[in-house]
Amino acid sequence: MAEALIPDPASWQVLPPQLRRMRRTLLLGVTVPAVMLTLLITVMVDGWPWLLLTAVPIAVAGWAWFAIERVWRAWRYAEREDDLLISRGILIQRLVVVPYGRMQLVDVSAGPLARRFGIAKVQLHTAAATSDAVIPGLRPAEAARLRDALTERGEARSAGL
Repeated sequence: MAEALIPDPASWQVLPPQLRRMRRTLLLGVTVPAVMLTLLITVMVDGWPWLLLTAVPIAVAGWAWFAIERVWRAWRYAEREDDLLISRGILIQRLVVVPYGRMQLVDVSAGPLARRFGIAKVQLHTAAATSDAVIPGLRPAEAARLRDALTERGEARSAGL
């Protein structure tokens, strides 16, 4: 019964790979200095057991590299006739349903690093105090199209109130 309310997998939109690439670049930006620092400590104390300390940031980075992939694949969204669906999560899967008539503001933002990677974030604001309807990592053209479409649908739905 509930499956009939969720659109078929073909209508889900996935995030572009630029978000994954940006997050992995940030991961490398943290991992490389951490590995260099642990190597420096190993040389300073001159002991091979300290070399195992270098394995910690490498192991954490290896795990995070694959976690970034899985998290990126878990994000998707679908536009339906009356609402927007946003699905995310690996262990705890979340499905956020935002009715167009409840939207008050559609915000598109992109920081300097996101602009460098050619992505933007769409955030939906509703009357609810805790609305986490966010779609990260969209291409700017898709973010603008989605913002305009959602705003138009929101105005049409709220006009009847």
